[in-house]
Amino acid sequence: MVLLKTEMDDGTTKHCGGFLLNEDFVMTAAHCQARSYTVLLGVHNVKHNDEIQHINVDQTFPHKDYNATNYKNDIMLLKLSSKANFCENVRPIALPSQLEASLPKSCSVSGWGRTDKTNKYMSVVLMEVNVKLTDNELCAKDNLYCSEGEIGPGEGDSGGPLVCEDEKAYGVVSHKFKPDSGGQQIDCYAKITDYSRWIYLTMTKA
Repeated sequence: MVLLKTEMDDGTTKHCGGFLLNEDFVMTAAHCQARSYTVLLGVHNVKHNDEIQHINVDQTFPHKDYNATNYKNDIMLLKLSSKANFCENVRPIALPSQLEASLPKSCSVSGWGRTDKTNKYMSVVLMEVNVKLTDNELCAKDNLYCSEGEIGPGEGDSGGPLVCEDEKAYGVVSHKFKPDSGGQQIDCYAKITDYSRWIYLTMTKA
């Protein structure tokens, strides 16, 4: 799990999640684009800096068809300026193959996002919550996995991994919405298997 510190054009600092694919690349959400980035590796408690690796980003690769209005293709790769040093708290997450495109079970999301809508600040420690994916036709059409309910990723968790039973990252935390028909809010995750070729080609050519 990666904590992504982003500096915006207006000088403000924001945070997103992300995750290592290998020693050179981080995956996150395309809506986490910023003027500059610092990747923090090995973080659990943000106030404990002892073993945290700080690495700048050399190149950014938001999906070319990302739509900032409806969050379609909300996926981005970041190439690090120096290689990540793997250790007990810093390791890559495997991705599923295109053959593993069926609805996964027993999934969770994690991050340092806000744990409560009334809380203005991010969580100090890494939090994790279980989510249950729904078989939603609208989501599938938009290359998304979706989960329903009040329990799910919070503000600041964007870009983090949707990790399922085999410890692979099946999705990237993207956005949420409330259906026009009412009901519970729906959390959306970019479906990684639908972008396998783009991921491979982007990392190969970078």
